[in-house]
Amino acid sequence: MVTSPRDIPRDPQAFAVSARDEKFGWMFDPNARVPDTAPADMLEIIPKHWYNFAPVNPLWHYMLGMVYIVLFVVSLFGNLTALYLFLKDRTLRTPSNMLVINLTLSDLVMTLTNHTAFIYNAFMGGAWQLGPRVCEVCGFLGAVSGLASICSLVAISWDRYRVIVQSFNAAPLTVGKALAIMIFVWAYTMAFTLLPFFGIGAYVPEGILDSCTFDYFDTGVINTAYIWFCIVGFYIFPILLICFFYYHIVNAVFQHEKALKEQAKKMNVSTLRSNADQDKQSAEIRIAKVALVNITVWALCWTPYCVVVAIGISGDPMLVTPLVSALPALFAKAVSTYNPLVYALSHPRYRAALRKHMPWVCISPDDDGKSKPAAADTTSTVSAETANQEKA
Repeated sequence: MVTSPRDIPRDPQAFAVSARDEKFGWMFDPNARVPDTAPADMLEIIPKHWYNFAPVNPLWHYMLGMVYIVLFVVSLFGNLTALYLFLKDRTLRTPSNMLVINLTLSDLVMTLTNHTAFIYNAFMGGAWQLGPRVCEVCGFLGAVSGLASICSLVAISWDRYRVIVQSFNAAPLTVGKALAIMIFVWAYTMAFTLLPFFGIGAYVPEGILDSCTFDYFDTGVINTAYIWFCIVGFYIFPILLICFFYYHIVNAVFQHEKALKEQAKKMNVSTLRSNADQDKQSAEIRIAKVALVNITVWALCWTPYCVVVAIGISGDPMLVTPLVSALPALFAKAVSTYNPLVYALSHPRYRAALRKHMPWVCISPDDDGKSKPAAADTTSTVSAETANQEKA
């Protein structure tokens, strides 16, 4: 196993300029290693782990670059549209939607920094081309935006739990409280993502070297503790909270339905609900279904990357190849594309505002209340009940 760049006899500058051998076309020199594809000024911060692997086929850079272009376009349009409508339409400026906009802002930071950097590197040389300092800054921005996105999802889940489970016993969410939550989310994430600039952890190139992130191959005691704290504090703990909130949401919906059925049976009637109540309960059932889908998609996006990081810091690092590192990172960053579609633009009020202010998008009107998407019911029910509490 290669443990140092000195183990490979070569001219670093020559390899840094171009590791491709012309006689091999799209192939690399047989002695080349992943760091050999990077500029010379990047060699000092590239983890030694990547010297164990030959460079991937250059086509991977272009293919992933194309994928990131698609993600960039969809994410930028979705998040900017959500932000524009929130600022444009007064009916959308509720405390609950402020939490959704906080998610939008974190996704925009990820899109405008990490997506663009990956695309540039993928098509300009196949490895990090922007220098070590920009790598550290992009690594920080990717970390703080990604972790702020996770914390924002926890806050949104808590808000739904508060309204649906605690109902009128819950204190209303005011603008001041929502703003305080937003500030806490960013302060909490920045408190830990800034630590690498003070010697605790580091931001380094990862995988095929088109992006930068935490150094999860430095097995020193301090760095290991830091990485594991990030895994626990920004993945395990948040997903447990989200599961807790949505479990109680689902449980409350079905317990309420069960109680109504039992009471109706005692009174020898088919149901105690009016048509409006039945429609509302139908929406709540869809909330439960969407809750489970949201948890599943969120876990599918983030779990592979967290597993890779855990293996790199405490398992067998040789299992983490360049592509094994790069592909889970892609899934995690794709969340910034998924979030605005689920938590903002599927909201009936957002869709109405979209038809009003951006009719060229061609959003068709709902035929009736029952035809609204499930994801829309999730947010709209919460927002409506929150508004009722605030008026009370």
